Amino acid sequence: MLRLNTKVVNFLDFAYFRNDYLPQFASALCNYSPEKMPFKRYVEIGRVALVNYGKDYGKLVVIVDVIDQNRALVDSPDMVRGQMNFKRLTLTDIKIDINRVPNKKTLVAAMEAADVKSKWEKSSWGRKLIVQKKRASLNDFDRFKIMLAKIKKAGVVRQELAKLKKTT
Repeated sequence: MLRLNTKVVNFLDFAYFRNDYLPQFASALCNYSPEKMPFKRYVEIGRVALVNYGKDYGKLVVIVDVIDQNRALVDSPDMVRGQMNFKRLTLTDIKIDINRVPNKKTLVAAMEAADVKSKWEKSSWGRKLIVQKKRASLNDFDRFKIMLAKIKKAGVVRQELAKLKKTT
């Protein structure tokens, strides 16, 4: 026996009496397509993740095995293989084709074949993190030079805008 939510049943009863709502409800049911899944970042072997907390903060790691529902075994070319909580990982769109628990040499070869580093640096997320790291490493004089460049750029934009306003 099929059990329906009471809100859905009430809506269907309401739609039965109000025929103008029925086509909208029916079209919403017909337009559902299970092929188009909105979420694509699943925890799976070969998924590249970014460490968001701890001593390895900001490093890209690869999930090589799932231990349980809270932890995964992660590895990277520049770190020792170890377990990490999923709360400390942020999954990326990048996935490499590896077997479960590969040795370090196989993992490094698969990461180079998949070109993980350049894909990450080309992504908007990776570019944003690179800019954040550069800004964090600036000294006071560098920030002053950037401020002057912004002022100069704004002045040029203002002059060009004034020219365009005069011509129209």
